[in-house]
Amino acid sequence: MDLYEANGGSDLAADKKDNVFEQLDEKKIPNLNLMNPANMKDAGYKVVPYRSSSVLLAYNSAKVPTPPKTLDELYDWIHKHPGRFAYNDPATGGSGASFVITALYKSLPEEAIHNEDKGIEQEWGPGFELLKSLSKDMYQQGVYPKKNQGTLDLLANGEVDMIPAWSDMALEQINKKLLPETTKLAQIEPAFTGGPGRLAVPSMSQHKEAAYDFINFVLSPEAQAEVVNKIYGFPGIEWSHMPADLKKKFEGVSVNYRSFNLGDLEADAMKRWQKEVAGQ
Repeated sequence: MDLYEANGGSDLAADKKDNVFEQLDEKKIPNLNLMNPANMKDAGYKVVPYRSSSVLLAYNSAKVPTPPKTLDELYDWIHKHPGRFAYNDPATGGSGASFVITALYKSLPEEAIHNEDKGIEQEWGPGFELLKSLSKDMYQQGVYPKKNQGTLDLLANGEVDMIPAWSDMALEQINKKLLPETTKLAQIEPAFTGGPGRLAVPSMSQHKEAAYDFINFVLSPEAQAEVVNKIYGFPGIEWSHMPADLKKKFEGVSVNYRSFNLGDLEADAMKRWQKEVAGQ
């Protein structure tokens, strides 16, 4: 095996235990310098986040001419428009999980979303109080659809006006006219979390130089344009290096995604959400 598409959980844990992936740097892969250095650092320089999806706000612009730009504005919008916002059960899809995690870490230092220490769970209290306060103003006073598609269906049917959604799913469904023409996407500040697809070079590889060359090609602006146009992903390189026409087309969402690395803490957060938010 010469090239491997890795996930961020068990694969990186296996590397920590058995050192299964090669260390990567710009000498081996020059186009790494087109990426946000923080994303490589977060991956320990063992995997390359070559594409990503980010959770965004998907909204009906006919009903929401000016979408919220910050988390506080979003929460205020939800309270002022009861029943018109939904997020899915976070245990069933990443867009709902991102909404929950973003709330839990809203008032914590940015580096906290890369901390796997269980002690940080003691600081989740304000976030859960926030989520509980939003419940009464959610879709049907606290109904949480199943899966990422569940909330997209509510937006498509006009039952809600705004949802958190994965960028690739929303872009594909807009392109296929499964969502209304008035559907638009926007990112907020601080950004919702996202998730990358990752490439790694196994230590067992007998053709490492070829693997490095391939990853370097994948990170070229030309190949990254295909990531955007053909699989509706966000580029792994920074948007500033992308072709001008794509930057213009996606200017509303062309931001660097905000990755997180919580390890087992994410499962703990989902269990606590079920008890304290869904079960209230």
